[in-house]
Amino acid sequence: MTPATDDHRLAAHLAHRAGELLVELRARLVDEEAPAAVLRAEGDRRAHELLVSELAAARPADAVLSEEGADDASRLGAERVWVIDPLDGTREFSEPGRTDWAVHVALVVDERPVAGAVSLPGLGLTLSTSDPPRLPPERGGPPRLVVSRSRPPEQADAVAAALGADVVPLGSAGAKSMAVVRGTADAYVHAGGQYEWDSCAPVAVAKAAGCFVSRLDGSRLRYNQPDVYLPDLVVCRPELAGPVLAALTAG
Repeated sequence: MTPATDDHRLAAHLAHRAGELLVELRARLVDEEAPAAVLRAEGDRRAHELLVSELAAARPADAVLSEEGADDASRLGAERVWVIDPLDGTREFSEPGRTDWAVHVALVVDERPVAGAVSLPGLGLTLSTSDPPRLPPERGGPPRLVVSRSRPPEQADAVAAALGADVVPLGSAGAKSMAVVRGTADAYVHAGGQYEWDSCAPVAVAKAAGCFVSRLDGSRLRYNQPDVYLPDLVVCRPELAGPVLAALTAG
């Protein structure tokens, strides 16, 4: 079965291709001593163009919602909508040596991500619903709570205290979510500033791997909404869902 005939494989294929493009682009621009602003702008633009072009060829009847594209309200009546973040973690992408940036590709049907992939090009990894990763066993020791490198939420303090967790700042929502999937972290809590493209693909992959995912109040994450602002997110190991949500809703 080719990527073009399977949504899960297509998501993985496209995320991987965009990641390869970004690795090559980053290396070239760094060699040219391009300013960080140029890396960010070119990374966003080139990855967006690749993904939109490939989706138009492979799924011409589907709608697309991209962080880097103009929103078309006709997507609200579409049965299938691809939600993409061509470069999640532009700040980290523009800092040579950092690996905590990602590419997100997900397919939404009936407000739910039904297929998705997160490429971590700096690590040479693409995690997807095509071949879902298996959540590793508990590591032992204090849990690790990943939070936004630039905007760590106040709610994370309550979760860290409840779990006795070590707090680890990291860039890119995709990198943080996949840290839980890969077992290098145990929980990820975010509040106060994300959009659908930030969490859609990570949620698809995390759920397929067996993680618990929700909003801060425990409610379901809904995608392809008229307002694409979706500010909060929880991704954690399933055995931590109760303690994490209790800490978030206490008081």
